Amino acid sequence: MAEERPPRLVDYFVIAGLAGNGAPIPEETRVPEPSGPLRPPRPAEPITDMAVIARALGEEVPQGYTCIQSSAGGHPLELSAGLLGGTQPVICYRRGRDKPPLVELGVLYEGKERPKPGFQVLDTTPYSHSANLAPPGPGHPRTYLTCRRAAEGAGLHALGITDVCLVLPSKGEGTPHTYCRLPRNLNPGVWGPAVYLCYKVGLAKAHTLVYEAELLGRYPEEDNEAFPLPESVPVFCLPMGATVECWPAHTKYPVPVFSTFVLTGAAGDKVYGAALQFYEAFPRARLSERQARALGLLSAVERGRALGGRAVRSRRAIAVLSRWPAFPAFRAFLTFLYRYSVSGPHRLPLEAHISHFIHNVPFPSPQRPRILVQMSPYDNLLLCQPVSSPLPLSGASFLQLLQSLGPELAITLLLAVLTEHKLLVHSLRPDLLTSVCEALVSMIFPLHWQCPYIPLCPLVLADVLSAPVPFIVGIHSSYFDLHDPPADVICVDLDTNTLFQTEEKKPLSPRTLPRRPYKVLLATLTNLYQQLDQTYTGPEEEASLEFLLTDYEAVCGRRARLEREVQGAFLRFMACLLKGYRDFLRPLTQAPSEGVRDVDNLFFLQGFLKSRERSSHKLYCQLLRTQMFSQFIEECSFGSARHAALEFFDSCVDKVLDAEKPEPTPLVELEELSGSELTVFITPPEEPAAPEGSDSTPQYCYDGFPELRAELFESPREQPGALPVPGPSRSAPSSPAPRRTKQEMKVAQRMAQKSAAVPELWARCLLGHCYGLWFLCLPAYVRSAPSRVQALHTAYQVLRQMESRKVVLPDEVCYRVLMQLCSHYGQPVLSVRVMLEMRRAGIVPNTITYGYYNKAVLESKWLSGTPGGRLRWAKLRNVVLGAAQFRQPLKERREALSPTVLLCPAVIEALGVLEPRGSPVPWHDGSLSDLSLTGEELAPGGSLEDSGSALGAQSTEALEGPSGRASKASGRQDEASTPRRGLGARLQQLLTPSRRSPASHVPPPELPPDLPPPTRRSPMDSLLRPRERPGSTASEVASWGGGSQLWGSQRGGGILLSSCSSCRACDSLVYDEEIMAGWAPDDSNLNTICPFCACPFVPLLSVQTLDSRPRCPKQGQCFRAVPRRVEGGAWAYLSPLVLRKELESLVENEGSEVLALPELPAAHPIIFWNLLWYFQRLRLPNILPCLVLASLFIEHLSASVQVRLLWDVLTPDPSSCPPLYVLWRIHSECGVWPSLDLLESVLRHVGLNEVHKAVGLLLETLGPGIYREILFLTMAALGKDHVDIVAFDKKYKSAFNKLASSMGKEELRQRRAQMPTPKAIDCRKCFGAPLEC
Repeated sequence: MAEERPPRLVDYFVIAGLAGNGAPIPEETRVPEPSGPLRPPRPAEPITDMAVIARALGEEVPQGYTCIQSSAGGHPLELSAGLLGGTQPVICYRRGRDKPPLVELGVLYEGKERPKPGFQVLDTTPYSHSANLAPPGPGHPRTYLTCRRAAEGAGLHALGITDVCLVLPSKGEGTPHTYCRLPRNLNPGVWGPAVYLCYKVGLAKAHTLVYEAELLGRYPEEDNEAFPLPESVPVFCLPMGATVECWPAHTKYPVPVFSTFVLTGAAGDKVYGAALQFYEAFPRARLSERQARALGLLSAVERGRALGGRAVRSRRAIAVLSRWPAFPAFRAFLTFLYRYSVSGPHRLPLEAHISHFIHNVPFPSPQRPRILVQMSPYDNLLLCQPVSSPLPLSGASFLQLLQSLGPELAITLLLAVLTEHKLLVHSLRPDLLTSVCEALVSMIFPLHWQCPYIPLCPLVLADVLSAPVPFIVGIHSSYFDLHDPPADVICVDLDTNTLFQTEEKKPLSPRTLPRRPYKVLLATLTNLYQQLDQTYTGPEEEASLEFLLTDYEAVCGRRARLEREVQGAFLRFMACLLKGYRDFLRPLTQAPSEGVRDVDNLFFLQGFLKSRERSSHKLYCQLLRTQMFSQFIEECSFGSARHAALEFFDSCVDKVLDAEKPEPTPLVELEELSGSELTVFITPPEEPAAPEGSDSTPQYCYDGFPELRAELFESPREQPGALPVPGPSRSAPSSPAPRRTKQEMKVAQRMAQKSAAVPELWARCLLGHCYGLWFLCLPAYVRSAPSRVQALHTAYQVLRQMESRKVVLPDEVCYRVLMQLCSHYGQPVLSVRVMLEMRRAGIVPNTITYGYYNKAVLESKWLSGTPGGRLRWAKLRNVVLGAAQFRQPLKERREALSPTVLLCPAVIEALGVLEPRGSPVPWHDGSLSDLSLTGEELAPGGSLEDSGSALGAQSTEALEGPSGRASKASGRQDEASTPRRGLGARLQQLLTPSRRSPASHVPPPELPPDLPPPTRRSPMDSLLRPRERPGSTASEVASWGGGSQLWGSQRGGGILLSSCSSCRACDSLVYDEEIMAGWAPDDSNLNTICPFCACPFVPLLSVQTLDSRPRCPKQGQCFRAVPRRVEGGAWAYLSPLVLRKELESLVENEGSEVLALPELPAAHPIIFWNLLWYFQRLRLPNILPCLVLASLFIEHLSASVQVRLLWDVLTPDPSSCPPLYVLWRIHSECGVWPSLDLLESVLRHVGLNEVHKAVGLLLETLGPGIYREILFLTMAALGKDHVDIVAFDKKYKSAFNKLASSMGKEELRQRRAQMPTPKAIDCRKCFGAPLEC
């Protein structure tokens, strides 16, 4: 598969501003004034000086100063409260541009605090008297004004104080909008009202024309089909318009302003933009006389005379657009381009850097977690992969939200967003608006804001503030220089940390929040707010290469930790706010009707409200009526693209339900950055090579940002074999139903680790993953089935079988896949039954499963007809079933009086370890694991009485044809006509083989010509002398291990599978249940632990494929179906956890259709043979054996595949002693019966409940593995269906303890006579019937 090309970091580069080409500016492009109440025009100059005069001392207001004589509400002011001896102080200010403006004011109480650094204390009046504002008298601290001035050379566009006022709270006056109020009272005395000073910070500019921005240039010129360039981009690049301004001639250019914005598409997808605004020279020739007069370029007295000492400048912007909120990287790139345009000359054009960055800088991915981009020898930026989190990716900065608003105001805004109020966020820093607004809509996760949302609103769209719907809008604070905010809007000033609201639209009090979650949230935010100052580093430091390579991880790691902690605090609050909501969801259980998607039909609102605190009912009443809550319930009920995020929120709810823990569990886990991660270096674009003999002189020099020239852009370099990725997340070809979310994988991993410590739970955990594997293959099985509806009902029966076996499911994929298939094939009733089965099992469906269920019920076509008829048929069915249940005890009583059954219990009790009392005759369900390997079990003619096919009984009949069904029917009839013999008689006959008639034996089958015939040597030699290794025994064992006698009558193929593996360290054979017990609870670990030497090794799954079709005979011979080995091999035997991960990856990349392709065994042999092993082990119907037929090019309709799962190895070691059960079979199939005293003695001791004697007997003659020798010999002699392995284990354990008292446990362990561990025994017991041997 070709390597995929990573997604780009940047998709578009644009230039916005006034259209060039030297044409005059049309008047109609001027931005109209937004509607709304107007304010007086803003002042043209900032405040540069403050002073205090004492009127009682005869001081006058200095020239050029303005005196504040009344409060903001028009009330008269008297700071000394008319006391005798008071100086009657008055505050004055002066405007101008002769010095840097004031940027901050303060109030100092002398003796109680020290002046802040950089502040000047106004302790004297201009006339050298005391400037104390407090009234005279003891106990009153001397009160002075303080101020801080902007730095020298700040320029025309430096922020400064534009207005001051005084407010009297006792007169009902509040802080004016966009003003900052000082916390110190100017009248700290006992007498007189409290007086507070307020000031406003802004830009004081005059002679400005504002026009709507236009698109001046873009790259690339063609739109991307998946992501076209929005037409409104220029307006958002310059939200306050493209301005033309008149400055004094020698004014310095201001520092470029960085801003960010977010555009939301019709489908809810977001596009992130970043712009850099700067000023350039503007030609006067493009201005009309009217425009020049408005800018102050013409004299107002002498018409037409131009004024000197003026310069005209215009504002432009360069911007990038992306689907990723990598704002710091965008800022560094745009700043580099601006510096490049104002410096020079250069050898490379500006267009080369733009195209190089767009085409060659990818977004970080797991393969490229860190990308260091070197734009020039002095400019670098580092990109890091975002933290893997189920939370949606956004441009939110919770740190800036908390730092700008504080804990109390942040919680107030959370309450306002939850109740869908109109929010207007404004600031003088446009880059702060987007990050704070994104945090506001992200803090209410999992709710999604459904109303208008404009983080940075352009001036031309300011009419949205009058909309009659809730909204969240961010706007530049200069908008309020001329306009008052609407009365029904909550205004948040990020620069002054204040909130302005009217009484009629005031949000609810935080006291209406749930008490305990509110207290926890407030305490957490307060603690984090105090830690913010320790994580700040300046932008100059972050731009250095040394910082990027050394301290970046540490500093950014601290910031990321605090960011996640703040986000986690809001997430925990929302989880507490909505906890238990899933209990009130109303699933659809009948045919849908009109209004089925209404929230009242999907959610029990009143029940949810009654389950909350009474003090919070007012909040919940407003919350339940919001659009975002209705959308949330609909997403939970019918699924959405946010299903992974909603499932993660459900896990957070489960964590907060346990409120008794002293330390809460973290909800958002932050992955630490590793210093060993791969860093990809991207070099600058290559400079053109200079011709030989000539100097490479720079040729590109710019006077401002140039117009883009298409011929100077670099063409993109296509990577060979790379595939384009259309978006941030490529959609897989398969359906999302079989996939597990990351949260489900984490939960499954934790469950596996917890279950590994308990033997029984570990076995059930493995079993649950095995069923999950089968349901992953269910779509392919249903598509290949003759009756798809019947296949769905078969899957439903498998679900019920899982419940009866008490399977521990790690997730809900089993139910989810079946529900999705019910929806696809129009079976809503079956989907309802699956949901009821799920509830019966005690499983609460998560968001993904619940959504698939409701979609199946809603979108499927229901059968038409009266429900009364179906109800009567259901009643009749219940009556018939009830009558059958009443007859069952009578039938059991008649069977108890049967003489055949009366003879069995005594024999069974005498045997002790054989079949328990009342065990029924083995039933034949089409499973190969029920076959016995003794010669007596074969039906007449050499065919198996009930050969199981991997396709189940129904598929086997379809493949075998009429002849196969007829042979089965005759086999069952013979079985019914022959009375069952007692087990005691059977054992007696087996122990005295010389009394048997030679005619009753099945003659040994003819071996294929390509297999060597076994040598006729007595195996007694190897039994009596175990140290001698005769070579003939291996050939005999190999011929019998291939099971050739079982394939003589089959027109198809045979498959032998065995998981028995040899440990590489100690050469011990480790069997299936011991391998399962040694697996680690890790979905990436292939090793198991040897139970004998505790060394890890990779177990192997051995496979042999035989073709038993009739071959073309030679002349004079008849057709014979002789097994012929086609292929064999061994592949890694995978844990169900590992296999599931690999299967999910295969389905994710190639789709579920690959599981039904004939190329699967050859393309993915490890996955195929492991799936076949587990499905046959659990007797689950599947189509995998059919793929073996297709891979062998067997096209006969009557062909079938017989699959056998063996306990022991397929190819024994030629140098080892053959197992006892093999010798028993060899001699039982031969006509000669030598005296096997050892085998008969072992079986006799086992039958007489003297297992310790059998162990002692074998310890003297055999090597390691006595437990397996005795068990396999007993199963071979009696048949596995007649041996109770649980009882055998108890007897063997008792015998082992008895021998350990005399020989010692260590001696027995060294000779490997111990039985399997409890973990291995539980695995064997949990996986059902034992394997064949």
